[in-house]
Amino acid sequence: MQIKTFCGEAIAPHIDDLARLRIEVFRAFPYLYDGDLAYERDYLSTYARSAESLFVLAQESDRVVGAATGVPMEDETDAFKRPFAEAGWNPDEIFYFGESVLLPEYRGQGLGVRFFEEREAYARRFGRFRYCAFCAVERPANHPLRPADYVSLNDFWANRGYRHQPQLRTEYRWKDIGEEQESTKPMSFWIRELS
Repeated sequence: MQIKTFCGEAIAPHIDDLARLRIEVFRAFPYLYDGDLAYERDYLSTYARSAESLFVLAQESDRVVGAATGVPMEDETDAFKRPFAEAGWNPDEIFYFGESVLLPEYRGQGLGVRFFEEREAYARRFGRFRYCAFCAVERPANHPLRPADYVSLNDFWANRGYRHQPQLRTEYRWKDIGEEQESTKPMSFWIRELS
């Protein structure tokens, strides 16, 4: 297993691999994402355009099996910046984590922790970020596609020092499995102060 990092446009040769990985991992509950490569390329371009973005890839041979991204909040889209600005937070002090995705067969081996450590260390190097933050989709406990053995990542995030901030909310649109078109999904944020 190799862990490689890329910044900004240096990720370009791996965009399609990352896009396919996101489609595969986010198809599972709670995201239920019915994605396509065009949508993914557009989404990932926000990160690739930022010279200070970070991509952490886990590769086995030449296959990307996991990835995590981050970007200064100032370079994120309004959907993610707005809740912070409206609540009085300074987006310039926040390094935002876009996602952390890992194929199921590679989970439980410390890679998820490594993804957080890599992004936090990267954010600290700049000396201007006070917080790291990310958001997660909210699904009802009785959602019909929730697997009986589903385990929330809330405890994992809390053990990493992140605190749920349910008052910081946004919405994002994507197409769920079984939907004909995109629908709005509620999302809330988790934040950690960098030491």
